Amino acid sequence: MILTVDIGNSTLTLGGFSGEKLVFVSHIATDTAKCTDEYAISFRDVLSLYRIDPASVTGAIVASVVPPLNGVIENAIRFLFRTEPLFVGPGIKSGISIRCDIPSSVGADLIAAAVAVGSLYKTPALIIDMGTATKMTLVDKNGAFIGTSIIPGVMMGLNALSEKTAQLPRISLSLPASVIGKNTRDCMCSGVLYGNASLVDGMIDRIVKEYGEALSVYATGDMAETILPLCQHTITLDEHLVLKGLHLLYRKNRP
Repeated sequence: MILTVDIGNSTLTLGGFSGEKLVFVSHIATDTAKCTDEYAISFRDVLSLYRIDPASVTGAIVASVVPPLNGVIENAIRFLFRTEPLFVGPGIKSGISIRCDIPSSVGADLIAAAVAVGSLYKTPALIIDMGTATKMTLVDKNGAFIGTSIIPGVMMGLNALSEKTAQLPRISLSLPASVIGKNTRDCMCSGVLYGNASLVDGMIDRIVKEYGEALSVYATGDMAETILPLCQHTITLDEHLVLKGLHLLYRKNRP
């Protein structure tokens, strides 16, 4: 089994591939205060939950946007699985061209998603990753990474409403009966949900216009399933896009 690890700002996602099949996915809260042993215990417990023997893990690959955790996770994987994890970053063979001003600064999760779309889906494409931030990445017809737009995420906006105002409360998101809310909760839910859906639609229009060609649009990330049904564009959801890209990258670098 190959272990794929996506370390995001809010959530650490684990995925296990047996051959070409993704056999489990699990989520752990990202916590930079945890030490190596704590993450090793968390990983072991996840595998136990899915009745997987740690000895069956023969390799691991990590995409991280939280640098302080890189050494911690590397040591946890090395200790628990007796294997040296591969990290997505400078020097890795991705098979795609990165046409940015500073290629080494491109997020590892964005590279993994671009690799997955280039291999599994139709290009040119726009990839929308709706996590802590909403990231919209353009991939050309040859699978090259052209660039990204980074937008404050759905929950970031919701939390800011309550934290930066005197009278707006903390709420959980649910679809309101109307775009025009009649109470504080519905007003906030409408603004966050329909507002982000409109943002996605509007950005798709602008990017397509600037690129000059029709784009296939794919989405992933924790909030994608919530926002996509409210969008007017046709968007294909693949919640495990980054994990699939990591598995492809592992095969390219450690066949």
